[in-house]
Amino acid sequence: MNQILIWYFVLINIVTFVVRWLDKWKARKAKWRISEKLLFILTLIGWFLWALIWMQLFRHKTIKWKFLTWFWLIIFLWIVLAIVVLFNI
Repeated sequence: MNQILIWYFVLINIVTFVVRWLDKWKARKAKWRISEKLLFILTLIGWFLWALIWMQLFRHKTIKWKFLTWFWLIIFLWIVLAIVVLFNI
């Protein structure tokens, strides 16, 4: 089970990296963009720390307040989930 979970997080984070890089590339080229909904879903089903790292690495969506509000809400939910799982609340 642990190995499946590790592979899941590895794969979802590779996908998240590619999607965020692609969105940044499209933004620079003034092309059709990746939806914010997809970025939120990837953050929600992946591990938020990597989403945060990719955001900072690409300097992408770091000043858009609406996006950041939802992004930090998802991070808060991940933290709450981690506390619940770790302490069996």
